[in-house]
Amino acid sequence: MSHHHSPARILAYDHIGIRVSDKNRAMTFYQALGFVESMSFPQFEANEMLSPDGVRINLIFNGARQPAAHNVLLDEPVKLPGITHPAFIVDDLSALQRWLDAQGIVITEGPHHIGPRRIALFIRDPDGNVLEFNQLVEEHA
Repeated sequence: MSHHHSPARILAYDHIGIRVSDKNRAMTFYQALGFVESMSFPQFEANEMLSPDGVRINLIFNGARQPAAHNVLLDEPVKLPGITHPAFIVDDLSALQRWLDAQGIVITEGPHHIGPRRIALFIRDPDGNVLEFNQLVEEHA
């Protein structure tokens, strides 16, 4: 592999693509989290969804339904390479946690500190895709 750097600068992060098996179920779930469909790409079996603050995800609707929302990257003893989860920053993790509890959405990990700058909790969407939500905390000297 060449040690030369790419001449193109990476300027920003645009979106994560999340493959789902049931369009209506996934849309209901992600809309409840605050995402709204902003574009639809039927020829690619996908859409684009935005949060009110401009955070973008793409849902990809060609997923096969797996028993018990099995996640091949996380629920197998052999840990295959791959992108395991997006992590979103929220303004109020406690409010999110109360809402998740009221909705019956299981928090699979946390909330707990990960390093000095964030508190994190993890959930899964109806297809078993892992989502992380972070609240940034002030570092104390």
